[in-house]
Amino acid sequence: MEIGGNFIKFTAIGVYLQADAAVSALAAKWAGKPAADLASDAAFFRDVVTGEFEKFTRVTMILPLTGAQYSDKVTENCVAYWKATGVYTDAEAAAVDKFKEAFGPHSFAPGASILFTHSPAGLLTVAFSKDSSVPESGGVAIDNARLCEAVLESIIGEHGVSPAAKLSLATRVAELLEGAALAGGEPAAEAVSVSV
Repeated sequence: MEIGGNFIKFTAIGVYLQADAAVSALAAKWAGKPAADLASDAAFFRDVVTGEFEKFTRVTMILPLTGAQYSDKVTENCVAYWKATGVYTDAEAAAVDKFKEAFGPHSFAPGASILFTHSPAGLLTVAFSKDSSVPESGGVAIDNARLCEAVLESIIGEHGVSPAAKLSLATRVAELLEGAALAGGEPAAEAVSVSV
């Protein structure tokens, strides 16, 4: 996040993919490409964001941050993009309001996490943890495909905030695609997990 002209790192980010479905979805276009090629190709990350498989993102705080600070930064970028491309509608405005409302009462100390589940059906689930645990319940579900994609896009997309997460994701997916090719095309039955 930029504060007073200085870039300050507030978070560590991990991106997790439903491995079998992700490998199947990405193999035709991306198998055989080295991690460096994947890491530098915006189309690869767009295919991850829009892929027909579940994604999970953990954003863990390094420095304290309020829910309002986090949600304002995420949504301002989303809304600006949607308006520029002419796709900002009442549905997106309502989704942004619900997103901000979910974050409103929260303050995140170092070690606290924001947990996003991005479903291929366009449902974004947001949950919060004061430590490294994953809560059993208590998430807020927002049914808006554009917001669901935009949150992940803001992290690993062309202008994503986490180059380290992008590199880690590209490296791990390249390994899984290579492993699937060596195993005769069968996708690996493990979660893709990357963290920064």
